[in-house]
Amino acid sequence: MDKRPVIAVSGNHKTWAPAWWCTALALRLCGAQPRRLSTAHPWQGPLPDAIVIGGGNDISPEHYGAKVEAKVKLDLNRDALEIKCIKQALKQRIPILGICRGAQLINVVMGGSLHNDIRKLRHFTYNRPGLLPTKQVRLKPQSMIAAITGKNKLRVNSLHHQAVDQLGDELQASGWDLDQITQAIESSQGHHLLGVQWHPEYLCYLPSQLNIFRWLVKQCRVHQTQ
Repeated sequence: MDKRPVIAVSGNHKTWAPAWWCTALALRLCGAQPRRLSTAHPWQGPLPDAIVIGGGNDISPEHYGAKVEAKVKLDLNRDALEIKCIKQALKQRIPILGICRGAQLINVVMGGSLHNDIRKLRHFTYNRPGLLPTKQVRLKPQSMIAAITGKNKLRVNSLHHQAVDQLGDELQASGWDLDQITQAIESSQGHHLLGVQWHPEYLCYLPSQLNIFRWLVKQCRVHQTQ
């Protein structure tokens, strides 16, 4: 029997962390062993087989050349930890899944920028946050995310007020909402890297969303054989 891949899941350090518990459940259902990673949960031992950069606080605008606004909720220590993890994963070719903030941070680390507040860009979609799959996302045909989910259109949830603006190096957009705001990014160079603006960990009762975690576990096994 193959050893279960160990996947690091980054997030906030709080005791009450539903994103961690839901992500851990999804990964276990897909045959992986999740390990929590935060400023209060330092990593110990060998490098993980893959990493999930989870959602949460806003990314400090200083990382992408914008001005810090008083209304943003920042966690500079978490920024530093996850930036280090992303850079190491890219260097070691470790598979990466970015969720919401995680997708944005991957983009920033790879030289991209963010929309600091997308409310002014909204015309056909709502700003109200919600866990239910009420927002429509169009996927690029033949993209990795379309192949993973088996769909060209998805219904997803939405908890964000920031989003990818200019794409980072070696990244391509592969999903958009009705306002043409980027909802999915992936590597243009064949790296095992995917970022989604929604929260699939809260939608893992949907086969198309659980498939995102199945994909990550599969990439672990591919990476282990290389």
